[in-house]
Amino acid sequence: MQRLTVNAALAALAREKGAEFVTVFSHGSLEVEIYRPDGVDRQQPHSRDEIYVVISGSGQFVNGASRLPFEAGEVLFVPAGAEHRFEDFSKDFATWVFFYGPEGGETGGGQPGRSSA
Repeated sequence: MQRLTVNAALAALAREKGAEFVTVFSHGSLEVEIYRPDGVDRQQPHSRDEIYVVISGSGQFVNGASRLPFEAGEVLFVPAGAEHRFEDFSKDFATWVFFYGPEGGETGGGQPGRSSA
């Protein structure tokens, strides 16, 4: 069993001077990071699907042509290869990042943008 906490992840990030993200767990195709950009999100598209779980803060999330507000507690999905970034985020913004699946992303029967909640 592996237990991840926000405080431990933020401490690991603080030990990496100047880093905006750090990997805190990996297993098979799953990689878990904590991401806390400093003022500007410089991300480029990733080769695998990813899920963000916003820990703290708020702002705007740009995913392809859509721009939506986000806040703590929200889950955001980005398919592999998609242009995306966080903008106008608060100073306390931090998020879990879950990369998973094969290079190029998964193909599946899910319906993007549709919530089951």
